[in-house]
Amino acid sequence: MSEFLSIFEYQFFRNALAAAVLTSVLAAMIGTYIVSRKIVFIGGGITHASFGGIGLAFYLGLNPFFGAAVFGVMTALGIEWISKKGKVREDSAIAILWSLGMALGIIFVFMTPGYTPNLMSFLFGSILSVRAPDLIILLVFCLLLIIVFAVFFRPILYTAFDPEFARTKGISVDAYRYLMSVLMAVAIVLSIRTVGIILVLSMFTVPQLTAMLFTRNFARIMPLAALWGISGSVIGLMAAYLLDIPTAAAIIFFLTIQFLIIKLIVIIRDQLRRERFRQ
Repeated sequence: MSEFLSIFEYQFFRNALAAAVLTSVLAAMIGTYIVSRKIVFIGGGITHASFGGIGLAFYLGLNPFFGAAVFGVMTALGIEWISKKGKVREDSAIAILWSLGMALGIIFVFMTPGYTPNLMSFLFGSILSVRAPDLIILLVFCLLLIIVFAVFFRPILYTAFDPEFARTKGISVDAYRYLMSVLMAVAIVLSIRTVGIILVLSMFTVPQLTAMLFTRNFARIMPLAALWGISGSVIGLMAAYLLDIPTAAAIIFFLTIQFLIIKLIVIIRDQLRRERFRQ
Protein backbone atom coordinates (compact mmCIF):
# COMPACT_ATOMS: atom_id res chain seq x y z
CA MET A 1 0.00 0.00 0.00
CA SER A 2 2.83 2.38 0.87
CA GLU A 3 4.38 1.75 -2.55
CA PHE A 4 1.06 2.56 -4.19
CA LEU A 5 0.61 5.78 -2.18
CA SER A 6 4.17 6.84 -2.95
CA ILE A 7 3.10 7.76 -6.49
CA PHE A 8 1.29 10.78 -5.04
CA GLU A 9 4.67 12.18 -4.01
CA TYR A 10 5.41 12.93 -7.65
CA GLN A 11 4.27 16.26 -9.01
CA PHE A 12 3.58 14.88 -12.50
CA PHE A 13 1.10 12.36 -11.07
CA ARG A 14 -0.69 15.00 -8.98
CA ASN A 15 -0.91 17.18 -12.09
CA ALA A 16 -2.33 14.25 -14.07
CA LEU A 17 -4.91 13.58 -11.36
CA ALA A 18 -5.99 17.24 -11.32
CA ALA A 19 -6.17 17.27 -15.13
CA ALA A 20 -8.36 14.15 -15.12
CA VAL A 21 -10.78 15.76 -12.65
CA LEU A 22 -10.95 19.11 -14.46
CA THR A 23 -11.34 17.46 -17.86
CA SER A 24 -14.16 15.32 -16.48
CA VAL A 25 -15.95 18.44 -15.20
CA LEU A 26 -15.74 20.38 -18.46
CA ALA A 27 -16.62 17.28 -20.49
CA ALA A 28 -19.66 16.74 -18.25
CA MET A 29 -21.06 20.17 -19.09
CA ILE A 30 -20.27 20.29 -22.79
CA GLY A 31 -20.91 16.58 -23.28
CA THR A 32 -24.39 16.87 -21.78
CA TYR A 33 -25.18 19.56 -24.37
CA ILE A 34 -23.73 17.42 -27.17
CA VAL A 35 -25.64 14.28 -26.19
CA SER A 36 -28.88 16.17 -25.52
CA ARG A 37 -28.76 17.82 -28.95
CA LYS A 38 -27.84 14.47 -30.54
CA ILE A 39 -24.82 16.00 -32.25
CA VAL A 40 -22.18 13.53 -31.09
CA PHE A 41 -20.67 13.28 -34.56
CA ILE A 42 -20.15 17.04 -34.66
CA GLY A 43 -17.84 16.51 -31.71
CA GLY A 44 -16.01 13.88 -33.72
CA GLY A 45 -15.74 16.23 -36.67
CA ILE A 46 -14.28 19.01 -34.50
CA THR A 47 -11.84 16.62 -32.85
CA HIS A 48 -10.39 15.22 -36.06
CA ALA A 49 -10.51 18.48 -38.00
CA SER A 50 -8.38 20.09 -35.27
CA PHE A 51 -5.53 17.81 -36.41
CA GLY A 52 -5.18 20.12 -39.41
CA GLY A 53 -4.46 22.99 -37.00
CA ILE A 54 -1.86 20.88 -35.20
CA GLY A 55 -0.08 20.14 -38.47
CA LEU A 56 -0.19 23.79 -39.59
CA ALA A 57 1.13 24.95 -36.21
CA PHE A 58 4.08 22.54 -36.48
CA TYR A 59 4.79 23.82 -39.99
CA LEU A 60 4.72 27.48 -38.85
CA GLY A 61 6.59 26.82 -35.60
CA LEU A 62 3.64 27.72 -33.38
CA ASN A 63 2.06 26.05 -30.36
CA PRO A 64 0.19 23.02 -31.76
CA PHE A 65 -2.69 23.42 -29.30
CA PHE A 66 -3.20 26.99 -30.48
CA GLY A 67 -3.49 25.70 -34.05
CA ALA A 68 -5.87 22.96 -32.91
CA ALA A 69 -8.05 25.52 -31.10
CA VAL A 70 -8.27 27.78 -34.18
CA PHE A 71 -9.14 24.89 -36.50
CA GLY A 72 -11.56 23.46 -33.94
CA VAL A 73 -13.47 26.72 -33.56
CA MET A 74 -13.54 27.31 -37.32
CA THR A 75 -14.84 23.77 -37.87
CA ALA A 76 -17.55 24.11 -35.21
CA LEU A 77 -18.75 27.43 -36.61
CA GLY A 78 -18.52 26.09 -40.16
CA ILE A 79 -20.65 23.04 -39.40
CA GLU A 80 -23.22 25.17 -37.57
CA TRP A 81 -23.35 27.70 -40.43
CA ILE A 82 -23.57 25.06 -43.17
CA SER A 83 -26.37 23.21 -41.39
CA LYS A 84 -28.38 26.45 -41.12
CA LYS A 85 -27.53 28.48 -44.23
CA GLY A 86 -25.91 26.09 -46.68
CA LYS A 87 -27.43 23.49 -48.92
CA VAL A 88 -25.26 20.65 -47.61
CA ARG A 89 -26.60 18.11 -45.12
CA GLU A 90 -25.08 18.34 -41.65
CA ASP A 91 -23.63 14.83 -41.69
CA SER A 92 -22.08 15.51 -45.10
CA ALA A 93 -20.53 18.76 -43.85
CA ILE A 94 -19.07 16.92 -40.85
CA ALA A 95 -17.58 14.23 -43.11
CA ILE A 96 -16.04 16.84 -45.42
CA LEU A 97 -14.43 18.91 -42.65
CA TRP A 98 -13.43 15.79 -40.68
CA SER A 99 -11.47 14.31 -43.58
CA LEU A 100 -10.16 17.70 -44.76
CA GLY A 101 -8.71 18.48 -41.34
CA MET A 102 -6.97 15.12 -41.07
CA ALA A 103 -5.62 15.42 -44.59
CA LEU A 104 -4.26 18.93 -44.00
CA GLY A 105 -2.66 17.81 -40.76
CA ILE A 106 -0.81 14.97 -42.48
CA ILE A 107 0.30 17.24 -45.34
CA PHE A 108 1.63 20.01 -43.06
CA VAL A 109 3.42 17.53 -40.79
CA PHE A 110 5.06 15.96 -43.86
CA MET A 111 6.11 19.43 -45.09
CA THR A 112 7.54 20.50 -41.72
CA PRO A 113 11.28 21.02 -42.27
CA GLY A 114 13.97 19.54 -40.05
CA TYR A 115 12.20 16.75 -38.21
CA THR A 116 9.04 14.71 -38.03
CA PRO A 117 7.02 15.70 -34.96
CA ASN A 118 5.91 12.98 -32.56
CA LEU A 119 2.13 12.90 -32.99
CA MET A 120 1.39 10.08 -30.54
CA SER A 121 0.74 12.51 -27.67
CA PHE A 122 -1.90 14.31 -29.78
CA LEU A 123 -3.52 11.15 -31.10
CA PHE A 124 -3.60 9.23 -27.83
CA GLY A 125 -3.10 11.87 -25.15
CA SER A 126 -0.25 12.70 -22.79
CA ILE A 127 -1.84 13.40 -19.43
CA LEU A 128 1.37 12.66 -17.53
CA SER A 129 3.04 15.64 -19.23
CA VAL A 130 0.44 18.16 -18.02
CA ARG A 131 2.05 21.14 -16.28
CA ALA A 132 0.78 23.80 -13.88
CA PRO A 133 -0.04 26.35 -16.66
CA ASP A 134 -2.17 23.69 -18.38
CA LEU A 135 -4.08 23.12 -15.15
CA ILE A 136 -4.69 26.85 -14.76
CA ILE A 137 -6.14 27.03 -18.27
CA LEU A 138 -8.37 24.02 -17.57
CA LEU A 139 -9.54 25.53 -14.26
CA VAL A 140 -10.30 28.93 -15.80
CA PHE A 141 -12.25 27.35 -18.65
CA CYS A 142 -14.21 25.15 -16.21
CA LEU A 143 -15.15 28.24 -14.19
CA LEU A 144 -16.14 30.03 -17.42
CA LEU A 145 -18.40 27.12 -18.40
CA ILE A 146 -20.02 27.08 -14.96
CA ILE A 147 -20.76 30.80 -15.24
CA VAL A 148 -22.13 30.48 -18.79
CA PHE A 149 -24.44 27.58 -17.86
CA ALA A 150 -25.55 29.30 -14.66
CA VAL A 151 -26.38 32.62 -16.35
CA PHE A 152 -27.76 31.32 -19.67
CA PHE A 153 -29.10 27.93 -18.60
CA ARG A 154 -32.66 28.34 -19.89
CA PRO A 155 -31.73 29.83 -23.30
CA ILE A 156 -29.16 27.05 -23.79
CA LEU A 157 -31.74 24.45 -22.78
CA TYR A 158 -34.48 25.87 -25.03
CA THR A 159 -32.21 26.28 -28.08
CA ALA A 160 -30.89 22.73 -27.63
CA PHE A 161 -34.27 20.97 -27.37
CA ASP A 162 -36.83 23.22 -29.05
CA PRO A 163 -35.40 26.07 -31.15
CA GLU A 164 -38.81 27.04 -32.52
CA PHE A 165 -40.20 27.52 -29.01
CA ALA A 166 -37.07 29.50 -28.13
CA ARG A 167 -37.71 31.86 -31.05
CA THR A 168 -41.25 32.50 -29.83
CA LYS A 169 -39.70 33.56 -26.51
CA GLY A 170 -37.51 36.07 -28.32
CA ILE A 171 -34.30 34.08 -27.82
CA SER A 172 -31.61 34.43 -30.48
CA VAL A 173 -31.22 30.74 -31.30
CA ASP A 174 -28.38 31.22 -33.77
CA ALA A 175 -26.33 33.33 -31.35
CA TYR A 176 -26.57 30.77 -28.57
CA ARG A 177 -25.80 27.88 -30.88
CA TYR A 178 -22.73 29.65 -32.24
CA LEU A 179 -21.65 30.41 -28.66
CA MET A 180 -22.02 26.76 -27.69
CA SER A 181 -20.16 25.69 -30.84
CA VAL A 182 -17.15 27.80 -29.81
CA LEU A 183 -17.22 26.49 -26.23
CA MET A 184 -17.60 22.95 -27.52
CA ALA A 185 -14.56 23.32 -29.79
CA VAL A 186 -12.36 24.80 -27.06
CA ALA A 187 -13.42 22.12 -24.55
CA ILE A 188 -12.60 19.34 -27.01
CA VAL A 189 -9.18 20.82 -27.85
CA LEU A 190 -8.30 21.24 -24.16
CA SER A 191 -9.24 17.59 -23.59
CA ILE A 192 -6.87 16.36 -26.32
CA ARG A 193 -3.95 16.59 -23.88
CA THR A 194 -5.77 14.21 -21.51
CA VAL A 195 -7.05 11.46 -23.83
CA GLY A 196 -5.98 12.41 -27.36
CA ILE A 197 -7.80 13.02 -30.63
CA ILE A 198 -8.69 9.36 -31.16
CA LEU A 199 -10.36 8.83 -27.77
CA VAL A 200 -11.61 12.28 -26.71
CA LEU A 201 -15.13 11.75 -28.07
CA SER A 202 -15.75 8.99 -25.51
CA MET A 203 -14.99 11.44 -22.70
CA PHE A 204 -17.86 13.62 -23.91
CA THR A 205 -20.42 10.83 -24.30
CA VAL A 206 -19.87 7.81 -22.03
CA PRO A 207 -20.22 9.57 -18.63
CA GLN A 208 -23.34 11.35 -19.93
CA LEU A 209 -24.89 8.06 -21.05
CA THR A 210 -24.09 6.63 -17.61
CA ALA A 211 -25.79 9.59 -15.93
CA MET A 212 -28.83 9.22 -18.18
CA LEU A 213 -29.42 5.75 -16.76
CA PHE A 214 -30.59 7.58 -13.62
CA THR A 215 -32.19 10.78 -14.93
CA ARG A 216 -33.22 12.57 -18.10
CA ASN A 217 -33.19 16.00 -16.46
CA PHE A 218 -30.64 18.22 -18.22
CA ALA A 219 -29.57 20.01 -15.04
CA ARG A 220 -29.10 16.75 -13.13
CA ILE A 221 -27.22 14.95 -15.89
CA MET A 222 -24.27 17.36 -15.68
CA PRO A 223 -23.23 16.75 -12.04
CA LEU A 224 -23.86 13.02 -12.40
CA ALA A 225 -21.79 12.92 -15.59
CA ALA A 226 -19.01 14.77 -13.76
CA LEU A 227 -19.18 12.21 -10.94
CA TRP A 228 -18.98 9.20 -13.28
CA GLY A 229 -16.34 10.92 -15.41
CA ILE A 230 -14.13 11.62 -12.40
CA SER A 231 -14.51 8.11 -10.97
CA GLY A 232 -13.73 6.42 -14.30
CA SER A 233 -10.80 8.75 -15.00
CA VAL A 234 -9.23 8.32 -11.57
CA ILE A 235 -9.63 4.52 -11.68
CA GLY A 236 -8.14 4.49 -15.19
CA LEU A 237 -5.23 6.65 -14.08
CA MET A 238 -4.48 4.35 -11.15
CA ALA A 239 -4.81 1.23 -13.31
CA ALA A 240 -2.44 2.69 -15.89
CA TYR A 241 0.17 3.16 -13.17
CA LEU A 242 -0.30 -0.30 -11.64
CA LEU A 243 -0.49 -2.22 -14.92
CA ASP A 244 1.94 -0.03 -16.89
CA ILE A 245 -0.51 0.56 -19.75
CA PRO A 246 -1.35 3.72 -21.78
CA THR A 247 -3.17 6.18 -19.53
CA ALA A 248 -5.72 7.56 -22.01
CA ALA A 249 -6.76 4.09 -23.17
CA ALA A 250 -7.11 2.96 -19.53
CA ILE A 251 -9.34 5.94 -18.72
CA ILE A 252 -11.68 5.30 -21.65
CA PHE A 253 -11.69 1.56 -20.95
CA PHE A 254 -12.81 2.05 -17.35
CA LEU A 255 -15.35 4.71 -18.31
CA THR A 256 -16.89 2.18 -20.69
CA ILE A 257 -16.70 -0.75 -18.25
CA GLN A 258 -18.28 1.47 -15.61
CA PHE A 259 -21.17 2.25 -17.98
CA LEU A 260 -21.69 -1.42 -18.90
CA ILE A 261 -21.69 -2.58 -15.27
CA ILE A 262 -24.16 0.11 -14.19
CA LYS A 263 -26.33 -0.60 -17.26
CA LEU A 264 -26.41 -4.29 -16.32
CA ILE A 265 -27.35 -3.45 -12.72
CA VAL A 266 -30.16 -1.17 -13.93
CA ILE A 267 -31.49 -3.91 -16.27
CA ILE A 268 -31.48 -6.47 -13.45
CA ARG A 269 -33.17 -3.99 -11.10
CA ASP A 270 -35.90 -3.24 -13.63
CA GLN A 271 -36.51 -6.97 -14.23
CA LEU A 272 -36.85 -7.61 -10.50
CA ARG A 273 -39.30 -4.74 -10.20
CA ARG A 274 -41.41 -6.10 -13.06
CA GLU A 275 -41.44 -9.56 -11.48
CA ARG A 276 -42.57 -8.13 -8.15
CA PHE A 277 -45.28 -6.14 -9.89
CA ARG A 278 -46.60 -9.29 -11.60
CA GLN A 279 -46.75 -11.09 -8.30
